[in-house]
Amino acid sequence: MKKTVIKATGRYLPPRLVTNQDLSQWMDTSDEWILQRTGIEKRYWIPESGGVGVSDLGLEASKIAMDRTGWSPQDIDLIIFATLSPDLFFPGSGCLLADKLGLKSTPALDIRQQCTGFLYGLTTADAYIRSSLAKRILLVGAEVHSTGLDVSTKGRDVAVIFGDGAAAVCVERMETNTDSGVLASALHADGSLSESLMTYAPASRDNPRIDEAMLREGKHYPTMDGKSIFKHAVRRLPEVAREVLEKAGLPLSAVDLFIPHQANLRINQAFAKTLDLPESKVYNNIQQYGNTTAASIPLALDEAIEKGRVGPGSTVMFLGLGAGVTWGAVLYRFAT
Repeated sequence: MKKTVIKATGRYLPPRLVTNQDLSQWMDTSDEWILQRTGIEKRYWIPESGGVGVSDLGLEASKIAMDRTGWSPQDIDLIIFATLSPDLFFPGSGCLLADKLGLKSTPALDIRQQCTGFLYGLTTADAYIRSSLAKRILLVGAEVHSTGLDVSTKGRDVAVIFGDGAAAVCVERMETNTDSGVLASALHADGSLSESLMTYAPASRDNPRIDEAMLREGKHYPTMDGKSIFKHAVRRLPEVAREVLEKAGLPLSAVDLFIPHQANLRINQAFAKTLDLPESKVYNNIQQYGNTTAASIPLALDEAIEKGRVGPGSTVMFLGLGAGVTWGAVLYRFAT
């Protein structure tokens, strides 16, 4: 039976460390204010000079993951690149990454699902592998938020949350009858809530897509209805966790570790409380990296593997909710 297995992971953070104290120099905020609302202590941003795109971050993470599994770029059948902050308006960052890997004809697919990008990407990879359309897939989640934030008191509610970073996962087909790999998944979307978390401009429905008036109004900066997102997350995450477990025919106790999207520590704590999970079963690292959107789940996975929190035989659930709004979960078991 064809199974989708994770062969290796890798992560990369840009070198510029930005603490809560640093942010307090640019806006009316404080370490206490940020910690109380988000749980975040610090994050990493690309250099102030710019010139670094998500494909650059993704390349570094990919090289680490590929080195760990012994892949060469030529072994890759498909690149899936999840990001909300592409290097360019178009073409997609997956094509740019392929070029940086020296590939000339390997297909590349970009996913614009924001915080659930990794979930949609892993589920897509699973479909490709189960249908024999691909054997080895490089799945990347990467973000450069820092160049698109309003780093002022006006924009602080959003600006303090986000970090830059990338993580890559080498996904491969394995022929086995064991109960391992991707066990079940569920994906959802509700576009009626799109304005609760969005960046308006540049917008193709406007002519021009962006102008001076939009810039003055700050329409090129992300906006968020934090209360709405929190409300939907604490409702939907437990729902989708139960849905995926039901699909897999497994009890809640079968999951060794939950790795949620790192949007806000308070959301993840509320999720754990709803399902009556001990703190040790929910992995959080938003304190150190902020919200890296499409990179957050694979980044946390790579770190959890490094720390020995998961390993051969472990059953893990990835889950998240974000802009769209979209939400979902994937249940995965490491091979023994």
